[in-house]
Amino acid sequence: MTTMTESKNDTGRESCREFSKKCSSIMNDAVSIAILILVTVFPLIFHNSYYDILETKYQCYRFCILLLLAAIPFLVLGMVYIDLKKFEGQNTNDFLLRLHPRNWKKTFCATDAAVLAFWLATGISTLQSDYLHEAFWGDQGRFSGFLLLTLYVASYIIISHFWKFNGNFLELFLAVSMLLCLFGITDYFRMDIMHFRKTSDAVIAMASYTSTIGNINTYTAYVGIVIGLSSAMFALEKKPLKQLWYYLCLVISFTAILMGRSDNAYLSIAAVFVFLPFILFTNREGIKKYLIITATFFTIIQFIAIINKLYPSIIIGTDSLFTIIAGFCQTLRLAPLLWILVIIFWIYDRKLGKNTSFSVGKNITLVHIWGVLILLFILAVCVVFFDANIRGNAERYGSFGQYLLFNDRWGTSRGYIWSKSLWMYKRLPLLHKLFGYGPDTYGCLVNKTIVFDVYNVFGNTNLDNAHNSFLQYLVTIGLTGLITYLTFLGTSFWHLMKNRKKNPYIPAILLAVICYVFQSSINLDVPIVTPFMWLLLAMGMAACKEKTYAP
Repeated sequence: MTTMTESKNDTGRESCREFSKKCSSIMNDAVSIAILILVTVFPLIFHNSYYDILETKYQCYRFCILLLLAAIPFLVLGMVYIDLKKFEGQNTNDFLLRLHPRNWKKTFCATDAAVLAFWLATGISTLQSDYLHEAFWGDQGRFSGFLLLTLYVASYIIISHFWKFNGNFLELFLAVSMLLCLFGITDYFRMDIMHFRKTSDAVIAMASYTSTIGNINTYTAYVGIVIGLSSAMFALEKKPLKQLWYYLCLVISFTAILMGRSDNAYLSIAAVFVFLPFILFTNREGIKKYLIITATFFTIIQFIAIINKLYPSIIIGTDSLFTIIAGFCQTLRLAPLLWILVIIFWIYDRKLGKNTSFSVGKNITLVHIWGVLILLFILAVCVVFFDANIRGNAERYGSFGQYLLFNDRWGTSRGYIWSKSLWMYKRLPLLHKLFGYGPDTYGCLVNKTIVFDVYNVFGNTNLDNAHNSFLQYLVTIGLTGLITYLTFLGTSFWHLMKNRKKNPYIPAILLAVICYVFQSSINLDVPIVTPFMWLLLAMGMAACKEKTYAP
């Protein structure tokens, strides 16, 4: 009798476990559908050329996340009802126990706490704003009001906690991104294959817009994410065919970002070359891949420079920082020298055999040396900036002097915008200093304080963003919002770096997000590219919870 009872209990527990797995699978499928839309439809969607590209992207993202948020309660209620009928609510009780404060350490990590604190700060910022409607909707700025920030946070929580990581979605994102990059490259050759520029007036008006993204600064921010993904995936992949695919993606994305004609792009490129060694410089294979990536980049620069010289009439052309770098590469014959270095290291690696470890001492690794070199480089840059700005010696640095001398004209008047942003922030009352003027109400604050000064400088009053995501958050959601946002980024980076060996997609996601964050320091957070940062971070955190990757 006892045996029969135990057998019945075992059967009941097994059924309960199967039901729990099925519920998790249903939730995972719902989230997967939303991610599928975000990595395929969202990047490509447009309506009326570039005239309403921001509104179209925003509405697509908002619809996708709101649909997911609306579907989840119905799914949960259905599963709870079945659980109560068949298993007396055992699964529901188990789930609710996980949310008990004593179990928060097991349920939530520091990144989750930071993102919830960020959302709370934006909520307080909205409620205390002098422009409640504008702060909620963000319709006087770039739609990055409380509603959109809430959707970012909600999507992050849902994906990171209720989605089982699947690398195929990243592969699909990379494939779709190649289409966007190719569209951008064809625009550089004035082909206009999507017929966005149907008249001569449109050609002139849309000179700074490209692909299905829009403004070249936003476009290069998107391609910067792609470069981060493709470079890390190429460097870490071991299968030859996939290596070839990732290398092709890297070549296309490097070409696309350089042909994007935005100086902002070089911050994303710098992020790749600065941070990739911290992942790769632990073995000889990683060093070899880094050299290949470096040689490829400078080869593409030379290739584009040759095209610019031979076919000036059929291309838009590049200028500014690209011209300086291309001239520097040509003078030093940098590309062929790097390929010679690749060949030498490849021969050296073959002679050493299968042992792929690489160290320069018992307690010193190449990663440590690289870290010291980066610190020394940062120190040197600080000295140069001091020399150019405080001592007034910008002219001694030649063509680079225009980038070193910080004044109102620096960075297409970003110097002026940043100094005025700090001026406005200093004059805010204490509550606004802590929680800002309200999400995406930068334009409202400008109109209330410096609108005439802005008109005298720019000839219009269309200044609705600080052109620096961190400064934008400082002014609009305050010191509290900025600190929680930085904490969210910092803890997520730490978590991804800590778990980078679990899955090769994790360091790729980390590098992609770093590329975006670097460029956002002189760019705008808009619902065309920013959703990908939040999506990738959520996917990366979900991957960290999976078992160790087995190739």
